[in-house]
Amino acid sequence: MQVSTTAIKELREKTGAGIMDCKKALLEAEGNPEKATEILNERGLDLARKKADREASNGIIEAYVHQGGKIAALVELNCETDFVARTDEFKELAHNLALQIAAMSPQFISPEDIDQETDIDTETACLMLQTSIKDPSKTVQDLITETIAKVGENIKVHRFTRFELGY
Repeated sequence: MQVSTTAIKELREKTGAGIMDCKKALLEAEGNPEKATEILNERGLDLARKKADREASNGIIEAYVHQGGKIAALVELNCETDFVARTDEFKELAHNLALQIAAMSPQFISPEDIDQETDIDTETACLMLQTSIKDPSKTVQDLITETIAKVGENIKVHRFTRFELGY
């Protein structure tokens, strides 16, 4: 089966995956772009699982100050190498996470950080489980997993803080 370059280009724009990965996914999906997207997402999850134990000691600290200067957020986002920390994909993820923290005011990074005896709604209190403000069809964890698949390195939110004037 032949796959058109237009189909490959559209899938690449939609998913951010590499050209050959898009071509292989489209061939496997017999030309169906929705099925190819699912295949690429599954491969991204597999890659993220494989890289989860790798040390992420490089990265950046991203700051966001909301218009008017009354709300601000800082996030430390780590990756494996300084090279990846300087990529546009990584910087964009860090910025989107800082926006998310400023807007949604999470208290914890993940459910593992919550004391078991507390009665807290984990979906609003945990950054990783929150619905993304940039793409409501995905969680913050989904955005990180997609970026892991794009850059090929483990990515972790190490810590964050949010400031609000008067609180």
